[in-house]
Amino acid sequence: MGKLEGKTAVVTGGGTRGIGRATAARLAAEGAHVFITGRRKAELDEAVEHIGPAATAVPGDITDPADLDKLYDAVRARGHGLDVLFANAATASFATLEQSTVEDYDQIFGVNVKGTLLTVQKALPLLNDGASVILNASTAADNGTQAFGLFAASKAAIRSFARTWANELAGRGVRVNAISPGPIDTSGITELVGEENSAAFKANLGAGVAMGRIGRPEEVAAAVAFLASADSSYIIGTNLYVDGGENQI
Repeated sequence: MGKLEGKTAVVTGGGTRGIGRATAARLAAEGAHVFITGRRKAELDEAVEHIGPAATAVPGDITDPADLDKLYDAVRARGHGLDVLFANAATASFATLEQSTVEDYDQIFGVNVKGTLLTVQKALPLLNDGASVILNASTAADNGTQAFGLFAASKAAIRSFARTWANELAGRGVRVNAISPGPIDTSGITELVGEENSAAFKANLGAGVAMGRIGRPEEVAAAVAFLASADSSYIIGTNLYVDGGENQI
């Protein structure tokens, strides 16, 4: 029996070939029924085919309250409430302080900060006692990477949300924590730097990690599964680094 047998989970950004899909698959393997959402229906359908009947896709944009209502209506219709929420969906782009535009700010903070706020806020009525909420932060909030300021600042806001919401929801027995992945081998890297630059960029990232490589999505998924389960029952408000020692050593 899995550690999440009979539980209901939601993973945002669950269709992309990376942390979201790997986590949805891991939560399903642990016995949960997982609702995944994202803007790209074809990728969601592919994820459901990969995961199997333990996954349900609900296409939508986390910045659109109506789309989130559709997601949570589907969860509500299942009749078991919500036990695990992984607020994973995010966007990123490179721009220095000089290059950053209002449009860049609105896009990154709209998805990463506003979208996460709405995702968790609209889940509140469904969260069961003892539910676990995990927010996807990033080591970018700590390391001052050039031209990554807007993304880093948005993830610092996520880390702050985890502390505050953990305090606010503790009385309900709802645990809120964050994870901070370091460099992870996902399709998002290729989208960020381009196919032609991807291999060299990943190699450079890995050189800066104590373990000498970038991480795998499944390694982040394992950390999320830990925070989702009763194994982490005495952990709230924490920020779990999954970074190969990048920010620790």
